[in-house]
Amino acid sequence: MQIPSAKTGKLLLGTEEELFARIIDEKHPFKRLNEILDFKTLIAPMRATYSTLGANGIDVESGLKALLIQFWENYSDREMEKAVRENIAIRWFCGFGLLDETPDHSYFGKLRKRIGTKRVADFFTEVNKTLESRGLFGNVFTFIDASSIISKTALWEERDRAIADGAEKLNNKNVKDYAADKDARWGAKSKTNIWFGHKRHNAVDMRYGLITKVAVTAANVQDFAVVKNIAPKEGTVYMDKMYDTRKTDLTLRALGLHPSTLRKNNNPAKNRNLDCFRSGIRMPFESTFSKQSKRARYRGHAKVLMQCFFEASVLNLKKATRLLFGPESVQMFA
Repeated sequence: MQIPSAKTGKLLLGTEEELFARIIDEKHPFKRLNEILDFKTLIAPMRATYSTLGANGIDVESGLKALLIQFWENYSDREMEKAVRENIAIRWFCGFGLLDETPDHSYFGKLRKRIGTKRVADFFTEVNKTLESRGLFGNVFTFIDASSIISKTALWEERDRAIADGAEKLNNKNVKDYAADKDARWGAKSKTNIWFGHKRHNAVDMRYGLITKVAVTAANVQDFAVVKNIAPKEGTVYMDKMYDTRKTDLTLRALGLHPSTLRKNNNPAKNRNLDCFRSGIRMPFESTFSKQSKRARYRGHAKVLMQCFFEASVLNLKKATRLLFGPESVQMFA
């Protein structure tokens, strides 16, 4: 016989923290994050963006943690509002009590604007320093590549307005006058792989596939033009054929680095056996780019760069959680 459980039974626990401890598994990735990172120290520079006067608001540490989870779970602002209100683990991680008021969706946009891209970049750097102290970076072999970030899939209305204004067509020279994202451009990896938006450039450490450096450009910027900005301090750099230029090799050698680039078919220095070896070495780390979003959440270069820093931080922390605590502690790892 089954008897419905009583819904009005009194709790025997003394504090909210004890209740959270009973509900949230010890191996939950959000608990592991608190073990890996010292959030109070990481977020201290962001407190300068708030005044010490006036009414109390949501603590910036709670807000930054919420933004981190937003990218961890790929939530929109409205989805994040619901998650932090209804998900016990997220509510606990962000520092909200069971009866505390949680932020609405408009708060997250205001917080991103207040802290700015530079502080998010600094946060990413400090996270990596923590992970490096845990031995998760090799700093010997680096994989550099670029991937697309799509701002909009079709610009028919923008094209019609451009033609109505007397332009022959809508192209990269005049699209800034008509598109909502003024910094976006058309880019192409091939004749069939064409998109409108931005380009993400990442440097990936080849010990565990963690991202070390991030840059964002318009989609029409050539991959090799950004190498100097994301080059490591030392070691060998693996790149695909898009980086096979004399200038790229000279730039890396001037920095004391060894280029290990797949050569184009028309390059006299091409060695197919060597390229096959290099391709096999870098292949496992190409998944780093496939795990990142191909869609721009926001408009404008600075905001898309902020998106990429958050996504890189989350990817590194997910991998760190798995590497340091084992697969059983990352049930939410995607």
